[in-house]
Amino acid sequence: MGNFTKWLGAGLGFTLGGPIGSIIGFAVGSFVDGFSKEDILKEYQEAQTRGRTRNTQSGDFEISLLILASVVIKADGKVDQRELDFVRSQFVGMYGKERANHAFKLFKGIIKNKVSAHQVCTQIRQHMPHASRLQLLHFLFGIAKADQQVVGAEVEEIKKIAGYLNINQYDFESIKAMFYEETDNAYKILEISKSATDDEVKKAYRKMAKKYHPDKLQDLGPEHAKGAQDKFLQIQKAYEQIKSERGI
Repeated sequence: MGNFTKWLGAGLGFTLGGPIGSIIGFAVGSFVDGFSKEDILKEYQEAQTRGRTRNTQSGDFEISLLILASVVIKADGKVDQRELDFVRSQFVGMYGKERANHAFKLFKGIIKNKVSAHQVCTQIRQHMPHASRLQLLHFLFGIAKADQQVVGAEVEEIKKIAGYLNINQYDFESIKAMFYEETDNAYKILEISKSATDDEVKKAYRKMAKKYHPDKLQDLGPEHAKGAQDKFLQIQKAYEQIKSERGI
């Protein structure tokens, strides 16, 4: 239990309180006998005294991912092993095997719980910057595609989550287009229409490259650099495709 407690307390800030803190308490209590919500609140108080609850820590992002991932995975009424494997592999890639094992142990408790996406997203929105919320959405689309069968219920759940996180329709469609083949995908990624002028295409690229630049997520730590880089490369790829088609 010692190593798990150390992991749980390391790098956490705002997620140790509010509805997310309650979910963590329930999840831990489902597989650790004698561990209660009071233990979570104690960790929260200690985090407050360290002055770490104002900004999003790497651990806060990690917990937020786990909870929202559970919502998306259950959206189609079943828990697909391929989606669980995707979550685990992503966490191993980001955090290493030991930390990922702790996270997945917690995830198994979270997925048993009935989660209010609206309450959770309200808490996330109040503490997490826009760039980090976009990264959350990017990860959730990856989960939805993990079983190679994109169902409407999953996409609708992610769309609702995007709304709760105060992510607008253009950003939602842009990230969605990074995962699913649709007509004029490159234009959707750059958040413009096919009728845009060459100057508008260039302007859109500069705007999106700035929005998705990996530096926007540097506060989350190097473990999230790859996900940030993936989005940035998709922006560049879309721009290069449009330039090639237009002969710019």
